[in-house]
Amino acid sequence: MATLQSHRPAVEEVVRDTIEPDAAATDGGRFPRRGVEALGRMGLLGLVSSAEVGGMGQGFAAAAETVETVSRSCASTALILTMHYCATAVIEAHGDLETRRAIAAGRHLSTLAFSEAGSRSHFWVPVSTATAVGADVRLDARKSWVTAADEADSYVWSSRPLAEEGLSTLWLVPRGVPGLEVSGGFDGLGLRGNASRPMAAVGLRLPMSARLGPDGGGFDVMMAVVLPWFQVLSAATSVGIMQAATERTAAYAASTRLEHLEQTLADQPITRSHVARMRIATDQAHSFLLDTVAALEEGRPDAQLRVLEVKAAAAEAAASVTDLALRVCGGSAYRREVGVERHFRDARAATVMAPTTDVLHDFIGRVVCGLPLF
Repeated sequence: MATLQSHRPAVEEVVRDTIEPDAAATDGGRFPRRGVEALGRMGLLGLVSSAEVGGMGQGFAAAAETVETVSRSCASTALILTMHYCATAVIEAHGDLETRRAIAAGRHLSTLAFSEAGSRSHFWVPVSTATAVGADVRLDARKSWVTAADEADSYVWSSRPLAEEGLSTLWLVPRGVPGLEVSGGFDGLGLRGNASRPMAAVGLRLPMSARLGPDGGGFDVMMAVVLPWFQVLSAATSVGIMQAATERTAAYAASTRLEHLEQTLADQPITRSHVARMRIATDQAHSFLLDTVAALEEGRPDAQLRVLEVKAAAAEAAASVTDLALRVCGGSAYRREVGVERHFRDARAATVMAPTTDVLHDFIGRVVCGLPLF
């Protein structure tokens, strides 16, 4: 099995040679295909796949570090990787051997298809349907936004249960199956290269073997498998954004001269105060992320609470840090060449991904008050 350190040179190489050079084009709305393919060649799409199918067999720590590193250069690519690792965790637990091997070999990109207009941020209660048709299942649904919608090779897809009690059932839907439709486009404020688009299933038929976990058991898989991965890796994305914004802001302040004062911007106490606040908030969010990973990997009693807290804490901190970046850099911050305005936009886009901060605050309050989570 690969050690935690063994993947780091590969991540750094892909970021340096492909992801960073393509970041501007990705922010322009182009899917980072070269970066995704490079991640696959380096074995990083199989980072959390088990060693028995050819993957690296890594867990939360390595995945969070990888997503964080990628996010410093391109948060859109980090989001795509986050969704892939979340889907991979489900497929590893309940999917077929062929798909698991393809992911481990870096030949297969997967993603989640949970979001629906009918359930909004309550993604665990889908309104789409599954109907038995002989030995097959028919899926009918309209998914509002799916990351890498027209680029992924498979989708971990949610529906109402087929026959059993429960909130949902999960299915592995392959790309290109008849009845699968991708529409529209994505022209958003931030995370602009993630190829998030609406999808629909119109009389889509799959064999019953495509089910991931038990019928009616989708909620349990979402909460026990998907949620920890999504929360941790979303937080890692926000931390990467914060790190990049802080570094760019500090560099700008140190290099920008105030000729009439014969000083740099960094010589001003108010500037240093803002940069200090950015650094403190970034380090606090990073430390909280590391503690959450430790809680999960050690099976600590506070792991559930940490998982609920980590995305909310990091997303809100990233919004604050990138706001300070604009204040420090002033009018120059709104020019693309300085770089901080992209981090500002990406940070805000990350805050609205379900479960949103408001929903998470409700969950956290329930846990702290000793109330049932659902």
